[in-house]
Amino acid sequence: MKRRTILAAFGGIFLASTLAGVPVCAADQTPLSIVEQYLAAWNAHDAAKAASYFDENVSYYDASVGKPTVGKAEAKAAVIDNFMTAAPDLKWVMRGDPIVSGNKVSFEWTFTGNNSGAWADGTAATNKPFSLDGASVFVIENNAIKQQSDYYDALGFYKQLGLM
Repeated sequence: MKRRTILAAFGGIFLASTLAGVPVCAADQTPLSIVEQYLAAWNAHDAAKAASYFDENVSYYDASVGKPTVGKAEAKAAVIDNFMTAAPDLKWVMRGDPIVSGNKVSFEWTFTGNNSGAWADGTAATNKPFSLDGASVFVIENNAIKQQSDYYDALGFYKQLGLM
């Protein structure tokens, strides 16, 4: 009977976490597996799930912006929601083998989509496709993304969209 109670409790926690969009992270999850799940959430166009991998005080640095966005809700709104609205068909693909060192994960990527939605700053959709290459560095702490830093050619990106 005790075993059933424990199994039921774990099942309830799993169900509640799933319904709340909170990832169920096992203690033995690797930094790489967390990052891979985060990318999968982006590619599933699930903003809430993608943001659920962030630490509450995540620091999201976009080199083209020049200063980090701090906080889970802030990073979700400024980055994830912004891109998923502006490019609802986006695809983010890890290229090659990632570099994993302790709690850090780095990799090169290609980000593609069609700019069919407005950007958060009010810039209208250009209805142009884009393909953007870049690199990211993640710091994972307590099974959550504590820091993400993205580096890419913003000028080339704006040119593809016809904004420059």
